[in-house]
Amino acid sequence: QGRLMESGGDSVQPGESLRLSCAPSGFTASSYCVGWFRRAPGKEREGIAAIRSNGGTVYAESVKGRFSISHENSKNTVDLQMNNLIPADTAMYYCAAILTRSCSLIQNLFEERVYGPWGPGTQVTVSS
Repeated sequence: QGRLMESGGDSVQPGESLRLSCAPSGFTASSYCVGWFRRAPGKEREGIAAIRSNGGTVYAESVKGRFSISHENSKNTVDLQMNNLIPADTAMYYCAAILTRSCSLIQNLFEERVYGPWGPGTQVTVSS
């Protein structure tokens, strides 16, 4: 059973950037679908970005144009570059992988029930 670990969370000011990394243990990140999710205070967890093993990406409308998900094969990570951060981006950020199904069989990459394992999360706070 693989595991995941997020890193890169921090406290920043509006307009700044952060880069989160999702590092797997026991498998190669680029061989599976990997998604980034977040849970803001008082809200349900939501999917914000996901990448297929063939490099195809999807983004939530709330982050489209500001966030970018990518395979970093030299590090065996899936990174989330977050630019022009706003206070509404404040949340615990989680990555997860789909290990039990082929990426090509998954239409909705923000469907949480198909994901496992999940990382413990990394906190991002955007405040002036």
